[in-house]
Amino acid sequence: MRTSFNIPDEIVDEFDRVWQAEGMENRSRAVREAMLEYIEVHTRLEDTTGEVVALVGFDYRHHDVIRDLHTVQHDYQDVILNTSHTHQGEWCLESLFCRGPAERVRELTYRLRDFDGVRRVKLMVIPDDDE
Repeated sequence: MRTSFNIPDEIVDEFDRVWQAEGMENRSRAVREAMLEYIEVHTRLEDTTGEVVALVGFDYRHHDVIRDLHTVQHDYQDVILNTSHTHQGEWCLESLFCRGPAERVRELTYRLRDFDGVRRVKLMVIPDDDE
């Protein structure tokens, strides 16, 4: 199947640099592999239940989304234990340390992904052995 995507040039350039450095055959092969990895991570997130301890890390353009991000963080203060924040020019890197129902952490992760000003959201989850 052929398809097309709207992707900023700098992301395509970096993606091409990486797959070529790894010796892959072509961009299509690299995109397939990236999509499979995304599916694997997403499926794992969907299948997680019960109480979890999680680290949600994301980067974003401060001036584009800071007010909305603060609103989301307040909406999920029942699972966010603490946060860590650092600046890199116009970009910020934030870490949210969470504990609670997997469903709430999953909702929080998806809400963060909804913002155009958020570039990436990464999640690490472990079961909460105290439960």
